[in-house]
Amino acid sequence: MVRGKLALVLHAHLPYVRSSAPGSLEEDWFFQAVLECYLPLLKVLEDSLKAKGQSPKITISLSPTLLSLLNDDDLKSRFPDWLKTRLKLLKIANKEQKQAANFLEKNISEQLSNWNQCKGDLISRFANLQRYEVIDILTCAATHGYLPLLRENKECVKAQLSTAIQEHLRLLEVRPQGIWLPECAYYEGLDKLMRDNGLRYSILDGHGILHAKPRPRYGIYAPICTSNGIAFFGRDSASTLPVWSSRQGYPGDPDYREFHRDLGWDLPIDLLKKNGISDHRPLGLKLNKITNHTTPLSRKKIYDFDIAKAKAKEHAKHYLIGRNLQLQKLSETINQLPLLVAPFDAELFGHWWFEGPIFLSELFKEAENHEIEFTRLNDTLMTNTHLQLCEPCPSSWGQGGFHKYWLNDSNSWLIAEWSKAGKKMIEKSNNFKLKKSEIRLLKQAARELLLSQSSDWSFILRAGTTTELAKDRVTTHLNRFWNLINSLETKSDFSTDKLLELEKEDSIFPLINLADWREI
Repeated sequence: MVRGKLALVLHAHLPYVRSSAPGSLEEDWFFQAVLECYLPLLKVLEDSLKAKGQSPKITISLSPTLLSLLNDDDLKSRFPDWLKTRLKLLKIANKEQKQAANFLEKNISEQLSNWNQCKGDLISRFANLQRYEVIDILTCAATHGYLPLLRENKECVKAQLSTAIQEHLRLLEVRPQGIWLPECAYYEGLDKLMRDNGLRYSILDGHGILHAKPRPRYGIYAPICTSNGIAFFGRDSASTLPVWSSRQGYPGDPDYREFHRDLGWDLPIDLLKKNGISDHRPLGLKLNKITNHTTPLSRKKIYDFDIAKAKAKEHAKHYLIGRNLQLQKLSETINQLPLLVAPFDAELFGHWWFEGPIFLSELFKEAENHEIEFTRLNDTLMTNTHLQLCEPCPSSWGQGGFHKYWLNDSNSWLIAEWSKAGKKMIEKSNNFKLKKSEIRLLKQAARELLLSQSSDWSFILRAGTTTELAKDRVTTHLNRFWNLINSLETKSDFSTDKLLELEKEDSIFPLINLADWREI
């Protein structure tokens, strides 16, 4: 007997890391996500759909920047060679590493075949899974802008939403009903802009729901609805902690693959350069297991996939048992079927946690045995038409639960830059007497502004990882924005070659609409 339902929600996103230079760090970010996450995830869902007795259902957001990368013909043409370079480097593994290297070589070859079978058209595969009602695809803000920090110029928030919907419709040929708000960040009044853009539902962290006014009768175990007609679902920490936490959850198991130890750090630099790799960095070639959290990277033991696969199966069963017990207790106190919402970054499954796709596959295989029924968020809304009227609390799913991870000493300087540029963009977009050549310049300025607003760069600045890259990305887009604006204001000629170069390098959002920045 099913006592409730489980909604897995995956947020698939990468910042716009398109690079025209083969072998770049940005190229690695994208290709590693394709290899380790998106290809395996699609295979799991497609195989589960075909399997007898399985009813796979998830909700997944595909951010506009990720969709743009997946749709990029240049990147698609380079991916097979990128894989072949890694296959070549694996041949160098020493005797101790040989078994793990042979497994990884087989795995990469299988993903290359997976890629070739669809000719790199992953978007069509996602769309097909939605047609079969396996997945519900959400959009996201255009460039993953942290919307509460853009609210001073509400037209900038509107543009993030409107541009995202246009791109989603262009590439997936269906208008999205739901949205993943970047970092699950919400502020009062955002639901009205969502409604005005035809959006109907989203996900918040648990406290965004629990501190709603009035307090929801069913807490996070049922969606609520705002006075503007937007439904919100709340994250259930009990359903997410075992999966995402590397310390308290499954991904930290000693037999799973170690993320931080990589041949890209171990191989001689001369050898890397011979293969088109200019420096030491992670290449997605990981041959060691976690071993122990206190074990130095240099002493991590060799990875054994068969042992790790068996662990993933055990953990899937353990997870389902836990959700069954949770739903059983909830059903005794709630007079309707409780809903558990478990949102994660999609890249957790395969990239950060290599065994994650196996875990998902086992969940779908074992669900019926544990009386668990998976659902999509839109399915829940279709069957549950009586939602409590509540106003959510400002919140995010970041550290501290609000906005401080994206607004602190390391990145607060960005807010003033976004505000100044946003005001100028709104001013110029309200000029209805622009010439055709000026409109073209302003549209490219709009792309640059959107790209500068990505929350990823703020996150990196706070995390202290590739901070120089993040600073360079933001300042580059802002400098391009102001160069284009200055050309408009001074009526000076902007080099046609330079504009073509910008349009090629930052070629995202071909349907960009200046009306999105006009005053509300």
